[in-house]
Amino acid sequence: MKTKKVGSAGRFGSRYGKNLRTNFRKVEDQKTGGWECPSCLKKTLKREAAGIWKCKSCGYKFAGKAYKPS
Repeated sequence: MKTKKVGSAGRFGSRYGKNLRTNFRKVEDQKTGGWECPSCLKKTLKREAAGIWKCKSCGYKFAGKAYKPS
């Protein structure tokens, strides 16, 4: 279930309050959004685990922040 205001956090319905759901959406969008690989400069970087990022194109793997590759 999605809504315009909270997007993927709409699965929580009316529980937990609007501010917590919008903050959760921001973090989740950062985590799953497409990022640019620092090695090959393609937008194929994905999060493997908390703080571990891997490029699907060139296989470059590095440690970054939990929700952003930085």
